[in-house]
Amino acid sequence: MEETINILRPKRKQSVNNEAEQQQTQPEHHKRRRRTLDSKTEKLTRQPDPSSSNRFQLLACTYRKKETESSREWVCNSSTSSAYGEKFVVVSYNILGVDNASNHSDMYSNVPPKYMKWKRRRRLIRKEVNSYNAGIVCFQEVDRFDDLAHKFRKDGFDGVHKARSGEASDGCAIFWKHDMFSLLHQESIEFQSFGLRHNVAQFCVLKLQDQLESDIPPDTSMRPCTQCRSLVVGNIHVLFNPSRGDIKLGQIRLFLEKAYKLSLEWGSIPVIIAGDLNSTPQSPIYQFLASSKLDIQKHDRRRISGQMEFESQYRTFMYNATRYGKPFVYRWSAEEVRLATGCEEVTHLQHHLKLGSAYRGVPGSKRTRDRWGEPLATSYHSNFLGTVDYIWRTEELVPVRVLETLPIDILKGTSGLPSKRWGSDHLALVCELAFRR
Repeated sequence: MEETINILRPKRKQSVNNEAEQQQTQPEHHKRRRRTLDSKTEKLTRQPDPSSSNRFQLLACTYRKKETESSREWVCNSSTSSAYGEKFVVVSYNILGVDNASNHSDMYSNVPPKYMKWKRRRRLIRKEVNSYNAGIVCFQEVDRFDDLAHKFRKDGFDGVHKARSGEASDGCAIFWKHDMFSLLHQESIEFQSFGLRHNVAQFCVLKLQDQLESDIPPDTSMRPCTQCRSLVVGNIHVLFNPSRGDIKLGQIRLFLEKAYKLSLEWGSIPVIIAGDLNSTPQSPIYQFLASSKLDIQKHDRRRISGQMEFESQYRTFMYNATRYGKPFVYRWSAEEVRLATGCEEVTHLQHHLKLGSAYRGVPGSKRTRDRWGEPLATSYHSNFLGTVDYIWRTEELVPVRVLETLPIDILKGTSGLPSKRWGSDHLALVCELAFRR
């Protein structure tokens, strides 16, 4: 037995020595791989230090959190809260008209039919809007207003509707929480009366209700509001046709003119502009709203909305084309100029509202924003993935926070919108605004 052991021991030692020799002769990349595996094994088996257990718990929570189709997060402005007056949440939402969905079913061929049912979509939209604690809601593509108003009335909303002219049945609707705002005035525009198709726009002048003394915390020096705030809310759904930039510009021109006029009539009050503009970020139409000026001769009428351009967060839209080092002037017919500017002799557009995009006013994630700060996508179906929806406000209003849209990879992971979670082919834009102190 002892002899056997003596015989076996040398062999075992030799085996170990051979293994060590093999390790010494292994290529360097094998050694690196082995060290990596050993390191990973150590990390997996190591017990957390009690003094740093919170760090490990936080890491575990972060790891377990999975980004899903429902992952929309609020991001806040860096300004101090002392700069804010009364605050309220605004929602702009193209809810996909029932008839539009039916007439363009090819755009939703990948969407399960049950997700297209109006009753289901209405329930999701209603639940979503209420989750935002919205004070003002601007809907586009509303063709079941009575049905929608009946449900939202139960949630404390009042609303007005403006149907499109012509054969189409959809239109725009503005709702407001009646315990937060009261309606002072309403107007609308039928663009057909200006030869600008059957789209419509609507306006409400809303007054913020007096703040109740019982709502004021006893440990603050705030006094009950002695001057109630009013504002103009404009809601629009611009013509879709990408090649008719002249008509799009004409609609937006009249829309901004009316908003400015109402603001002056009611004492130069703030203005909120919301809607589906059927124009992409940094397009000439977008620049017109942002800068208040536009020379239409520098732009191709068919590309003025940006819809026909390649959509990418890395692309810089170059519309001011040059030829041989000189600005290229595009030819517009006299009729096209008249539709766009209101006069055949005028080629320079200008509006008087100092507008800023709500989303651009609050820095966000690169996964959901383009290089200019606008959402990468507010609409997704088989024919389009991009941004056409906006909330704009004048400088008297400050964006406090906005709700991020969904990252492109999450959107592409669905079969398109509507989906199990969202009731439209557009995502709602949601912003909390505050009166500037």
